[in-house]
Amino acid sequence: MNSSKKFLIIMLALVVTGFFSSCREKADTIANIYVRDESNAIVEDAMVVLYGTNTQGTPQVVAVFDTAYTNAAGLASFNYNDIYQLGQAGVAVLDIKAQKLNKIGQGIIKIEPELVNEETVFIQP
Repeated sequence: MNSSKKFLIIMLALVVTGFFSSCREKADTIANIYVRDESNAIVEDAMVVLYGTNTQGTPQVVAVFDTAYTNAAGLASFNYNDIYQLGQAGVAVLDIKAQKLNKIGQGIIKIEPELVNEETVFIQP
């Protein structure tokens, strides 16, 4: 086999390998927030807001501001597949605000790509 055929075979192998590795389907990027009260009881129907905070002095539009309500298990789930793109280094660090009636709690969650990210927020009067 001459060197031009070897070169052609190597190039074809690289192209095929690159094609199949770039066609990888991304996994879900999920944020699950559990809400509990001061006695550690599950809180159903609590409003949970995830939002980005501007860390610079200049006014900017906040890219993420999502709201969901907890289910019977005290869980509010958020899907961030539309924000995360393959090859991106990270997704976001978001503030959490949970509230039901006069009880409020806050926290922070780091959203890692292609994982189910979880955090628990305790609300109290």
